[in-house]
Amino acid sequence: MAAMHPGAIAYINGQYVPVEEAKISIMTHAFNYGTGLFEGIRGYYNAEEDNVLIFRLPEHVERLTRNAKVLCMDIPEDSAAIEEICVQLVRRSGFKEGVYIRPILYKSQESLGPTVLGIDSSLCCYVIKLGDYCDTESGLDVAVSSWRRLSDNAIPTRLKSTGSYINSSLAASEAKSAGFHEAIFLREDGSVAEGSAMNLFVVQDGKLITTPVNADILVGITRNTVMQLAREVFGLEVVERSIARTELYTSDELFFCGTGAQVAPVRSVDRRLIGNGQTGEITKKLQDLYFEVVQGKVPEYRHWCRPVY
Repeated sequence: MAAMHPGAIAYINGQYVPVEEAKISIMTHAFNYGTGLFEGIRGYYNAEEDNVLIFRLPEHVERLTRNAKVLCMDIPEDSAAIEEICVQLVRRSGFKEGVYIRPILYKSQESLGPTVLGIDSSLCCYVIKLGDYCDTESGLDVAVSSWRRLSDNAIPTRLKSTGSYINSSLAASEAKSAGFHEAIFLREDGSVAEGSAMNLFVVQDGKLITTPVNADILVGITRNTVMQLAREVFGLEVVERSIARTELYTSDELFFCGTGAQVAPVRSVDRRLIGNGQTGEITKKLQDLYFEVVQGKVPEYRHWCRPVY
């Protein structure tokens, strides 16, 4: 699924170094308190061009730097510099395949005390080979988790914060140990939030429905991509509203989306088939288009793809 490339290069403390040399102290604040933010960014290998195309790099970096304000982070690198670091890591590591880039902003000071104020922050970044994170062909069997989604007023879910992914880990592990592929979170009020680490769409009566940005979800860049493609290319109505748990069972189609998940159809929820258990027509159209777009093969959206070489 994911693998380190021999000779892979990482970025830490303002320098490019072999990944095995990119280390932090056990006293690092982020290691002790989960005070880090990260992004997951995909690069897709286009064989015809013999190039790696990084998908929506500026949008990912902009979300990272904007959300850093919540954790009171100041870092020396600006957005343009972070984008260039991501490109350089793929280039210097020599990847010619699908990759996953993870820039991390973290409280790098070696100090005790659970606070975000007055603690030095730094940037580090690494890149790995990545294929399919989950099955995008057969359809996923998922379960509603007994774990509730974090409230944005407790640990902000719109941030990809390192500490908050305990929530995702518990839900995903519970689902997999029970024989499911993935989990769906409910909020404390019982309404649907999202998957363990991906956004969620249902299709009802030809409409694309997803939970709103204030529903304790990550405001996903793939989510935004899917919504834009659905409207502009297929003329679909896209509705952002609260979704009840039972609507999952009665939906015509259901799919996850995210940088890792890409566009992944859901076959069943809590052992109830979605539709006829096959990938739905709208899901399939969006999935096929998405994979064309990220490969840089759709001229109207080519600007979303940053060539590495």
